[in-house]
Amino acid sequence: SEVIRPARTPLFLYGAGHVGRAVARALDGLPFAVTWVDDAKARFPDQTHGATPLVAANPADAAALAPKGAVHIVMTYSHPLDLEICHRALARGDFARLGVIGSASKSARFRARLRALGHGDAAIARLECPIGLPGLGKAPAEIAVALAADLLAPRPKAHAIATETAS
Repeated sequence: SEVIRPARTPLFLYGAGHVGRAVARALDGLPFAVTWVDDAKARFPDQTHGATPLVAANPADAAALAPKGAVHIVMTYSHPLDLEICHRALARGDFARLGVIGSASKSARFRARLRALGHGDAAIARLECPIGLPGLGKAPAEIAVALAADLLAPRPKAHAIATETAS
């Protein structure tokens, strides 16, 4: 007999800090093929929860390695690095989702900076910041659960069509 497994959506998780670790745990066993990106091998825990660690001198370079239709979740230790990763993913434009951890004020700053980098309003509107279902808490495990639930939730048809036409 052959075991049939559902297709797993490629997901690039940027950042192996305390929130990234909680997210990797929350995504373990879910239908995602997680590539976990950081610039320091020492940040990855011994147990990577099914994620494939990728050490990259510049994690923004890893955005080019993601397959078309990948999900990009950004939560590094550095706002400039987060912005660069978002810039690179938006420049490609062939992602399923692009989310960055942050507040409403970080979202506004990023959107203005991405506009200054030449991204149009339609592209910038695809950036999800803050990520995850709202109101579930700010602790790493709560953020991880809110994000995992949001990633699993069915997307409205309008979003799916917009994603397909943007590719």
